[in-house]
Amino acid sequence: MGQVALRFVPSYGMFVVTMETKVIKLDERRPDVAKIQEAAALVDAGGLVAFPTETVYGIACRAERGSLARLSEVKARVSDKRYTLHIERTDEVAKYVPTVGLRAQKLMREGWPGPFTLVFELNKADMQRQRSDLGEEVVANLYADDSVGIRCPDNPIAAHLLRMVRSPVVAPSANAAGRAPAVAAEQVLAQLPGQIDLVLDGGPSKYKKGSTVVKIGPKGLEVLRPGVRSREELQRLSQVKFLFVCTGNTCRSPMAEAMFRKHLAEKVGCEVDALEQIGYKVYSAGTMDMAGFPASEGARIACAAKGIDISVHTSSGLSWELLEESDFVFVMSHVHGRAVASLCPEAEVRCTLLTEDEEIPDPIGQSQEFFNRTSDMIEEAVKKRIGELVV
Repeated sequence: MGQVALRFVPSYGMFVVTMETKVIKLDERRPDVAKIQEAAALVDAGGLVAFPTETVYGIACRAERGSLARLSEVKARVSDKRYTLHIERTDEVAKYVPTVGLRAQKLMREGWPGPFTLVFELNKADMQRQRSDLGEEVVANLYADDSVGIRCPDNPIAAHLLRMVRSPVVAPSANAAGRAPAVAAEQVLAQLPGQIDLVLDGGPSKYKKGSTVVKIGPKGLEVLRPGVRSREELQRLSQVKFLFVCTGNTCRSPMAEAMFRKHLAEKVGCEVDALEQIGYKVYSAGTMDMAGFPASEGARIACAAKGIDISVHTSSGLSWELLEESDFVFVMSHVHGRAVASLCPEAEVRCTLLTEDEEIPDPIGQSQEFFNRTSDMIEEAVKKRIGELVV
């Protein structure tokens, strides 16, 4: 811990014994790992260490009752409030949140490390699992109302520190009660003199503004606290896109697109027209690059029998841009899969047959009965795929 010192407190008219906060200067571009290891050991021992992030400076504290009590005293914060868990890598989320929805997965993949905090809500079964895996004390220290806030900062000093600490680390902003968060080491020392053990001085923070706190729920993305990232940016980063591919984009893929919209809307509990607003985009294309053609009559009749209207559909051609931005690409045949891989090799890992183990035959030029059987086959496959999704 820091060295003991005497400090004159004018309001008391006397000297009081305080701790002298140690300062370690670091170059963010080439951080001294040995010095950060000293800070990590201090956190593991129960100490409080201020460190830089891309937003503001935070106070690293292990998620242990005694350490948290001291942190709450420094922050003048009621002890029943939970602090944000900080992690070095996105894959660490799985340790604390067993079931992560599609949009949260997308947001983490696109935006972390980065300046936003994501609040996860756990169901009862997952909370029970966490109690078994992490222990009652850790759960009590990290979770509140079956939820946990997690942040993955984009700063090399923060990343090294979080990797080296053996305990789960929480880190509120480094500031005194009622004061603005510190964005430089000097501000930490000015606001919290002698109250923390060590400051890792990595220079001023990049954004000089707090992280955005966001939650993704049934009604879409909700900003709980404004910050560096705007709602529009986070909405864009978290949008999940589904693409269906056939040959001409007049029969199979338009039916699959429309059926997927219907059943996905039912699963998330919204109107079909509201899907994009809450973060899901569904579209289709054809490998023949036929643009502007309506859905075939057989496809329209087959869908209408299921209460689905595709009369306004017009065909569009498959492109590299469509494949590049799609999170899921479902094809009707192996030929379509090869076309996807040829046009955009990076999309091959996201591409699969809609039916997994068999191709969906092309009904073009066939009887209405053939179209109806094809639509039944597509709907069955669509329902199975949606059943696999965590939304």
